[in-house]
Amino acid sequence: MEAESVNPSRDAILARLREALEGSSPRPRQDEPGAWPTPDPVAEFAEKAAEYRARVWRGCQADAPARLAEVIGAGRAAVAPGLDTHLIPPGAEVRSRIRPVEAETYAAAVTGCRLAIAETGTIVLDHGPDQGTRSLTLLPDHHICLVRTDQIVAGVAEAVAALKGAGLQTWISGPSATSDIELIRVEGVHGPRRLDILILEPDA
Repeated sequence: MEAESVNPSRDAILARLREALEGSSPRPRQDEPGAWPTPDPVAEFAEKAAEYRARVWRGCQADAPARLAEVIGAGRAAVAPGLDTHLIPPGAEVRSRIRPVEAETYAAAVTGCRLAIAETGTIVLDHGPDQGTRSLTLLPDHHICLVRTDQIVAGVAEAVAALKGAGLQTWISGPSATSDIELIRVEGVHGPRRLDILILEPDA
């Protein structure tokens, strides 16, 4: 006599999975005919970052200064000191840190990043010269991050390997946001309410 199942719910789930998989074929390897195309990491990163409510712009480095000035607007902006000088718009102030008492006087902060992750839309900062201290990216209400296409890796595993030995890191996926017990989304509690990402492609 067949033993009665001790977990009928599990058996029902497995039965539905077997039914759904019946007749399906395994995913082909990339080197096989008919294989699924490899995702474009840059396009995937832009898509995922936008899903987290970041505003994303993608263009060549020559167009970046004009776009950066447009994104900053008329407000006071602090720019990390290690960024390429040709990217810094007129009127921006080079700062590596911002004091809490100065936070409200800066409308935006502009930094680079260490790398970006395509599958999660995450930018990772290790606070090198082109990124400044954490105060630079956390205190102003608007963070603008410049990401070169060669800094974008496919997944978290690649990011962790590339970051081996790095010290303090900040991983950012979209503007700062949290939810209360009623799941009401509140932005800007722990950092900037606005995040703009400028993806810089090499000039032709």
